[in-house]
This record gives sequence, C-alpha cells and structure tokens, in this order.
Amino acid sequence: MIESEGLNMSESKQLTCEKFGKMMSIIGAAIAVLGAILIVVKNSVKASGNLTGVWKEMYDLPWFIFLLGLGIIIFGALKWKRYLGDTTSMMDTSPKAAKAFLLNNGIILALVIMVIVIAVKEHRFIQGRVLVDILAQASPRMIIALGICFTLLIAGTDLSACRMVGLAAVISASMLQNPEYPNRFFPNLPQLPVFIPIVIAIIVCMLFGLLNGFLVAKFDMHPFIATLAVQVIIYGACSLYFDLPPNNSQPIGGIRPDFTWWGQKRFFQDALPAINGIPILIPIAIIFVVAIWFVLNKTVFGKNVYAIGGNREAAVVSGINVFKTILCIFILASALYGVGGVLEAARTAGATNNYGVGYELDAIAACVVGGVSLNGGVGKVSGIIIGVLIFTIIQYGLQFIGVSAMWQQVIKGIIIAIAVALDLSKYRRK
Repeated sequence: MIESEGLNMSESKQLTCEKFGKMMSIIGAAIAVLGAILIVVKNSVKASGNLTGVWKEMYDLPWFIFLLGLGIIIFGALKWKRYLGDTTSMMDTSPKAAKAFLLNNGIILALVIMVIVIAVKEHRFIQGRVLVDILAQASPRMIIALGICFTLLIAGTDLSACRMVGLAAVISASMLQNPEYPNRFFPNLPQLPVFIPIVIAIIVCMLFGLLNGFLVAKFDMHPFIATLAVQVIIYGACSLYFDLPPNNSQPIGGIRPDFTWWGQKRFFQDALPAINGIPILIPIAIIFVVAIWFVLNKTVFGKNVYAIGGNREAAVVSGINVFKTILCIFILASALYGVGGVLEAARTAGATNNYGVGYELDAIAACVVGGVSLNGGVGKVSGIIIGVLIFTIIQYGLQFIGVSAMWQQVIKGIIIAIAVALDLSKYRRK
C-alpha cells in the first residue's frame, strides 16, 4: 500500500493513514486477546493433567499468537500517533497498489508461507526454545549483514566478508586457548586479557577493509573485483597463519571459558527454564542494530552513504568527500565482519581457516530480501533484520524437518535469484 497526499482517487480506494493505524491496532488487539485466551486455557488443561492431543501439539503457539498481536498493536499505534489529526495522508488500497505491495514484498510473503509449512509439518518447531536458538544463531550473521549493507547502499558489494569472518575467528581463537591444552597454537604465549586478541582480530580485519576501500575509491575499481581480489588475499594469509607450526592446519580448540562466555553465556536460566535463558548473543546483536540504525539515520556519515548510493556525481557536486566516505564504509564494514567472526569463534568454541564460507552471500541475500537495493541508495536496518531472521528461520527449519544440506543450497539459491530479480524489476519500474 502507498501513502499519498491529495491524490484524485475514488474514496473506495482511499484510507487515511490515521484510520489504517487504528484498524491495525484493533486487529492486533484481537489477535493478542486470542493468544491470551489460548494461553489461559492451555495452562488450565496442563494443571488438570490432561495436556494431550491438540493442546500438547500446540507447544508455544499461543504465546507466538499473543506476541504477534502485541507487535501489530505497536505498529498500528505508531502509525496512528504519526498521522493523528492528518486527514490528507492516504493509503492507496487500489488493486494496482496491492499488486505493487505483493511485488515489493512477495519474497517475504513466500518465505513466511514456507515457515508456516515447516511448522505444520513439524509441530515442535513452534517452541520458544527453538525461537531463541534461531535468534542466537542469527545474531552473528546479523552483525555481518549490517556490515554488508553499507557496501550495498553505495551500489557495491563485499565478497571478502566471509574470509574476514574466518580470519577474525582464527586470530582470536589462536590467542585464547587454555594453558593446559596440549595442542596450543602458541605454546609459550602468556594468558592475555580476553579483549586484547579480540581487538587485534578486529583491527587486522579493518586493515583489509582499508585495502578494499582504497582499491574502490582510489582506482574506481568495481567493488566486486576489488573485494574478490582481497578475499583471495585474506584466505591465503589466513591459511598461512593457520598452518604455522605447531598447529599445522589443525582445528583450533581448547578455548578459554572467558572467551566462550561471549558466545555461549545465557542469562536468566533459572527464571526462564522453558527456553533455557537468553543467549548473550541476542543483546549483543541488538546493541549493534541500534548503533548502526543511529549511524545511518542520525549522522552526517549515514546521510552521505545514502547520497553516494543514490547519485555519486550529485554527491560530489554537493561537496561530499566520496573518497573518504567510501574508505570509512569499507573499514566500518570490516570491523563488523571481525566482530561477527569473533562471536562465531566464541559460540562454537573453536575455529578453522574455513569459518565463514558463504556468509557473504547469505548476508547479501538477506539484505536484498529485506529491501536493500543492489542499485544503491535504498535500504533500512529494519529490513535487514527481517531478511536475516527469515533466512535463519528457513535454514534452521529445513534442518529441523530433515531436508538434506544439498537441497538447502538449492532452495537458498532460488531465493537469492528471485530476490535479485524482484529488486531489479522494481528499479526498472522507477
């Protein structure tokens, strides 16, 4: 649906934005009430000891319904508040607008349907514990996608992201092993404070990000070629480092607890036994999401990113330092890849030089699905969140119902192709 002002359309095809917000709030309230009723009834059935059949197969569905209702209420209330008293801003509800809405959001709607199919096929998928695990798994990828989005916003890309993830994981893990571990990467290395190897890993990634930015900004090299070249360099350098004696390309293990804490710690396990607590990765991802939203929406740098992506020549004329901005974009993106790699190493309590393979394609696909245009200048953090969550849910769900890894790759490739095709079709229409 399209917001418009003063359009000459029939009243039957118009709806004020204020009224739309009210309607969404009412619908959300009805859904939330339904969820609350199901929660109460299910708890009563459980207390009576007759939790069988349909009630048992529901798992945490009542809570999901309740939370969905709350989300719709919040969305509607914000819309209502934004357009309170405004009778000129209209929602276009014509068939043409509906068709445009389906085209813009078709891939998301299709993936939501796929999630529903997975839940119907395997009812255990609708559990709070599963949702929390999905959010924890998505958190490092969310940070990586936030980095990729900066390069996409200037109509570029970054194929080196995956290798930076692996590099950061290997560097941080190699310096944070237990002293009693028999196969230490650096046998004589003293026990360093946990933040030192993490900072070193991120800085090394930022140096490669600087190289990416320099190649793109100084030589006007296409980001695809520049980052592909740097990707190969990083993998070679990481493999040489990983092959140093006495490690000799063996998987790095024996990771210190104070490092794995950053990837495996769960809060409120006693208070929330049903979901086994809240993984630390989730609040970490939320912090980065808020920070990147602020950078893109409330800083001059963020506005410059959108300006360069929208029209680079116009950005130059308006006085924006394009060279400096592109350098900063790739450096910031590489720092986020480094953080993602460190968190992956902490989450899995280990690392190899092949960590992160394919992460850059997943991140690009998630951004495009979330509305970040490959043509630059268009994209929101909220869309990236949706894209990453959808991809993680699909991947987790397919594994959950036993779909082979090979078929998962096929499905992922189809989703990427459709997402890019839809993005290009929207660009051509404009």
